Amino acid sequence: MQVYEILQKLLHRFHWIVPGYIMGGENRNKEKARLRKGISILVATPGRLLDHLKNTSSFLYTNLRWIIFDEADRILELGYGKEIEDILNILGSKPQKSVGKDNTTSQISEVERQNLLLSATLNEKVNELAKISLDNPVMVGLDQKTELQLTQQDMEPMEFNGKDILGKDGKLLSSSTEEYKLPTQLLQRYIKVPCGSRLVVLLSILKHLFEKEPSQKVVVFFSTCDAVDFHYSLVSGFQLLPHRQSDIEDKQLFLKCNTLRLHGNMNHEDRRTTFNAFKTEKSALLLSSDVAARGLDFPKVRCIIQYDPPGEATEYVHRVGRTARIGEKGDSLLFLQPVETDYLHGLEKHGVTLTEYPLQKLLDSFPLSGIKYHPKSFVSVDMHPWVVSLQRALESFISSELKMKKMAQNAFCSWVRAYTAHRGELKGIFMVKKLHLGHVARSFALKEQPSLVNKSLQKQSKKRMRDQKQNNVSKKRKVSKR
Repeated sequence: MQVYEILQKLLHRFHWIVPGYIMGGENRNKEKARLRKGISILVATPGRLLDHLKNTSSFLYTNLRWIIFDEADRILELGYGKEIEDILNILGSKPQKSVGKDNTTSQISEVERQNLLLSATLNEKVNELAKISLDNPVMVGLDQKTELQLTQQDMEPMEFNGKDILGKDGKLLSSSTEEYKLPTQLLQRYIKVPCGSRLVVLLSILKHLFEKEPSQKVVVFFSTCDAVDFHYSLVSGFQLLPHRQSDIEDKQLFLKCNTLRLHGNMNHEDRRTTFNAFKTEKSALLLSSDVAARGLDFPKVRCIIQYDPPGEATEYVHRVGRTARIGEKGDSLLFLQPVETDYLHGLEKHGVTLTEYPLQKLLDSFPLSGIKYHPKSFVSVDMHPWVVSLQRALESFISSELKMKKMAQNAFCSWVRAYTAHRGELKGIFMVKKLHLGHVARSFALKEQPSLVNKSLQKQSKKRMRDQKQNNVSKKRKVSKR
């Protein structure tokens, strides 16, 4: 949708160049009608494109000249490898080798076509896609001189530096040890937070950001869809507590900002609504999974908060890339537990250095009515009066709302599962054995022990299974009676 909208703006004077799009969730008959009329530039998702190539007879592609794979390294990670290979076979753009009279192989193609792979990072996934889609590939990138020009916002013409994308061993150049080029105007920081205080610190930082500068956009990344839903409902619910308005302490808990959410389990229309709303709003908070980490161009995003660290260093680069775009300033903040600080070493290997966020100073800036305390007397973040007060209020709110309590339990279980799913070197950093599950429960404002949470969820799942079996039995009986 984003690429299609940009194409419409660029081509409004060139009426003979017709852009179009096809993707899952749209009406297939309307898409067929658009394809039948003819499209010059087609933007598509792999699954829906393959569907039309196989089943839509009016979809003609004999004049195809360009095939472009955007976010190439992510396409295969999302499981589209088979679809891409089938698409290339149908379009006839996969390199075809034939034997000549002198027994030498040659490349024969009726129509000269160009395949492009676009990505901010290179990895083994791009290697795999390059092998099945490219012939004698060349890498086009920016040299150091051009990067300096872009950083300084110099408007001189850009020169591109082309170099072989294949190494001596025939493999695509990898970026496993490559230094990542991040904008110099991006301020990158990390915050070391004990597990049980994560939620309180997140809300405190968001409150501080929107009070300091009300008109701004902030994106918070979570590891699971359940976590997005829980924190979205929590932030929205905490703003709507009329019976607490008389309490001076709880008045400061309200986040006065427009809150949106975005993740892959939402239906198509809701995702589109969120995308358009966050793009046009001047001030908003977006709670998202990694679905918003790549490709989306949200203007004027001031700060990126990575509440859950990404599984790979490349994903860190893509996440922070949502801010500090085209010369504008931006901030990024990475949440880490004390036992996870080795994660920073992995980023340093790629030339990414983060400075520590002044958490103590932030917490001391929140006044508590009727309580006097000396800031330097609190060594632990968990024991800070502001943290204790806010944690107590959160737990009281969650325990009083049955729906919120269930969402917190689901988010807790999915977060633990995601924590165990880290791969490679990160397994030694994100170790479940080092986690205190009671503190994890506190980070979701749960008073119950994790074992009780798990038991309650198991009871719910068993009940659902029993109900499903009973429904299936009753349906079979009705069929047999007929």
